[in-house]
Amino acid sequence: MSVGIVMLVHTALGRAEQVARHWSAAGCPLVIHADLSVPAKTYRAFREALADLPDIHFSKRHRCEWGTWGLVAASQSASEMMLSEFPQVRHVYLASGSCLPLRPVQELIDYLAARPNTDFIESATTADVPWTIGGLDAERFTLRFPFSWRRHRFLFDRYVALQRKLGMKRRIPGGIVPHMGSQWWCLTRQTLSAILSDPERPAYDRYFSKVWIPDESYFQTLARQYSRQIESRSLTLSKFDYQGKPHIFYDDHLQLLRRSDCFVARKIWPRANRLYDAFLTDEAGAMKRTEPNPGKIDRIFSKAVERRTRGRPGLYMQSRFPVETRENGLTSAQYSVFQGFAELFENFEPWLARATGARVHGHIFAPERAEFSEGASVVNGALSDSAALRDYNPQAFLASLIWNTRGERQCFQFSPRDNQAIEWYIAKDPNAQISIISGAWAIPLFQANGNFIDIRREAARLQQIESKYLEILRSSWTKARVRIWSMAEFIEAPMEPLQTIIDEIGPQHQQRGLAEVPRMVDLAGFGQFLQNLKNQGMHPYLMGNFPVAHDIHEAPASKRKPYLVR
Repeated sequence: MSVGIVMLVHTALGRAEQVARHWSAAGCPLVIHADLSVPAKTYRAFREALADLPDIHFSKRHRCEWGTWGLVAASQSASEMMLSEFPQVRHVYLASGSCLPLRPVQELIDYLAARPNTDFIESATTADVPWTIGGLDAERFTLRFPFSWRRHRFLFDRYVALQRKLGMKRRIPGGIVPHMGSQWWCLTRQTLSAILSDPERPAYDRYFSKVWIPDESYFQTLARQYSRQIESRSLTLSKFDYQGKPHIFYDDHLQLLRRSDCFVARKIWPRANRLYDAFLTDEAGAMKRTEPNPGKIDRIFSKAVERRTRGRPGLYMQSRFPVETRENGLTSAQYSVFQGFAELFENFEPWLARATGARVHGHIFAPERAEFSEGASVVNGALSDSAALRDYNPQAFLASLIWNTRGERQCFQFSPRDNQAIEWYIAKDPNAQISIISGAWAIPLFQANGNFIDIRREAARLQQIESKYLEILRSSWTKARVRIWSMAEFIEAPMEPLQTIIDEIGPQHQQRGLAEVPRMVDLAGFGQFLQNLKNQGMHPYLMGNFPVAHDIHEAPASKRKPYLVR
């Protein structure tokens, strides 16, 4: 009878009874505290169900509410009864009705018997740990908290703000340094009795009764006063999410709990029949004797928290979708955006697909429809080419396209004629590779057979749109990889930029010189076309300097070198 169990219960009393019998069958005396909020009829039935076990006592009841003094008072009352009724107990283990022993109780008894002077209680100062959630670190010990955070949230927040504004601070009782840690501890009789019989206890109780969440600081602080040897860890496995709420273990966590090697775990779902059956009745399936090591599963919980808070890159969900900057990456994979290439080169899209192996679309943000590769009307993920559906949320359309086709590089064309609502989204996306030949939008106008007044008006509109887009791409907020050439600059030496683009998009093991190049459109007379725009008062400055007298032609083929025949 070296280990006594103090059990705090408030719900699922049927499971609490089952666990209490398990503790008792191993020879551990119990003192149970039932929350005062438990109905009297339910409480009486609970006591009567355990009346056949002589080593189970029930302590004075207190109303226990999260973050309030009641939980400490309940632990005090039950611990005092444990020490007075069971003098053989050397360690007192604090547990809850939702705690579940994971290993044979005898292993816990043997483990503590080998460490008769060691207190197992998580105890650290607020400056040493990042546990606290909600913006109250050291302030939980220097401000007063007379209002319940759960029932009177408005009064709680307003009173905290008032104390901060007035500079009010409580005096910490002399001789103690506030510590924090898990509520679930295992203390030696010597340490626990020293805390409960301390002459200064009334002062400590008055002080901690107005501390926020005192059950995580009362024993954790006072144990530092009397303990001969503290192991600053809990023997109970308890995990919390990023909001400070405890993780609940279900049936599918069975193997995870086995891997922890811990003696006790909380919080167990009351209907997790598989867990209760496995750990309370299956001695053959009990874990091997070893040091508790919850670190084995910390990686899994860390990944779960990261998945919950950040999600997967480019995959939106309800908790992050409406909130900008909370998404984990705008898209899920790298993709390429080309502006001006399809206008300057004939059949640019099929050529790029052959050269890189990527899926190359047309203008997927064109006003009429989304021009998917090979003329498809629906692509992966049932994305339709409907302009109306796409324009309802163009950002989600692009994110869905990249997510649905992950594993395959996506490329598409863009121009000032397309829906510009996507421009900032692309510019801020680190996965975007943007290549622009500025001014190439003028080529379709040059080739058009229309009224020159209308052409001039359209040229002015398109140039203004592209100018704004280039300004966005050159801003400090842009995270995409951007390459911009003026049209005049590009056509002077097109091979080098084309090779650079292919090297970046194509597979690394296939990088080599271009064996095939796209054919450039006929630009004869284009310089005069630009001059005509200037003569009409529209200055096409984004194309660069094109000569008027000498039209742009393809570079003449080099003369054949003479050779000698023998």
